[in-house]
Amino acid sequence: MSKNKLKKFAEMAQMNNVFELPLQSILQGERCDLKGFWRKNFFKNSNPLTLELGCGRGEYTVGLAKLFPEKNFIGIDIKGARMWSGATQANALGLTNAAFVRTDIGNLGAFFAENEIDEIWLTFPDPQMKKRKKRLTSTGFLQNYRNILKDNGLINLKTDSNFLFTYTKELIDKNSLVVKTEIADLYSDEIFTQRADLQIKTCYESQWLARNISIKYLQFILPKNTELQEPEIEIEIDEYRSYGRQKRSELNFSA
Repeated sequence: MSKNKLKKFAEMAQMNNVFELPLQSILQGERCDLKGFWRKNFFKNSNPLTLELGCGRGEYTVGLAKLFPEKNFIGIDIKGARMWSGATQANALGLTNAAFVRTDIGNLGAFFAENEIDEIWLTFPDPQMKKRKKRLTSTGFLQNYRNILKDNGLINLKTDSNFLFTYTKELIDKNSLVVKTEIADLYSDEIFTQRADLQIKTCYESQWLARNISIKYLQFILPKNTELQEPEIEIEIDEYRSYGRQKRSELNFSA
């Protein structure tokens, strides 16, 4: 591990807005002390609580916290060196409504209690075109989300991937879930100018836009007591994502 990463990890260990549990402790049944008490014991309020899953550098967590001081936000990611950026910025801005948790998304139950979360953002997740179970909008992940979401909690997906966008739409249709917003080309839609939360731009989003790849957005309601089923459909893959990172960086695409 590089000295720079070690330095960031050491700094995060001293931050009061970053939380972590070793995987071995989670496997042994240990749970975060704030589970079920994030509002009362950390945020010191009763405001709604939103998670950004796969937060990366935390652009959305920080951006949302700045836009909505009347709400609480927590960024989740396994890669601490990236998370350091968001946590450092949140502290520098004095954001008392933003926090970060370093863990795998599969371990949400170790940090959050049933009905503790109001809303979830998925910002540019890997579409996992070959591994359905790893898609963050698959039935397995949705089931994990509703274990901690309030009934009829909101799921927001912002993505460059037409594959993931199409898959998620088909899953929503298959399960008769209620869609609140569906946009195939966000930056060409009028709603983009009306909603400040959609104007927050991540590092990956900037890269896709620079290559003329359209950004898609879905917001839907996730009820608790429905049996979720996977859609059976063949979806055209995102060709640009089938290349390696170096090859993708050299390409330019039309939307």
